[in-house]
Amino acid sequence: MDYLWDMPSDVTKRLALRMKNIRKRKRLTQKQLAGRSNVSYATLRKFEKTGQISLESFVKLTMELGVVNEINELFTRPVYNSIEEVINGNR
Repeated sequence: MDYLWDMPSDVTKRLALRMKNIRKRKRLTQKQLAGRSNVSYATLRKFEKTGQISLESFVKLTMELGVVNEINELFTRPVYNSIEEVINGNR
């Protein structure tokens, strides 16, 4: 999938949908997940609706849902867009 034309809100809404799907797969209500993750119910509802959430609250949700390792893996494998980036990355 090419995300070249995405807006930041598109990306955050996709993340929110993925998190919502994980929550539902685990058969948790919004209230249950909010209580277990120490993220307010209003914050979780807003996140699932708009994609807006603080990074700390997002991480709390990933920890409770058991997917924090995916966050820990972000940016661990370099993606190079040019030979200059490869050269600079090896310095």
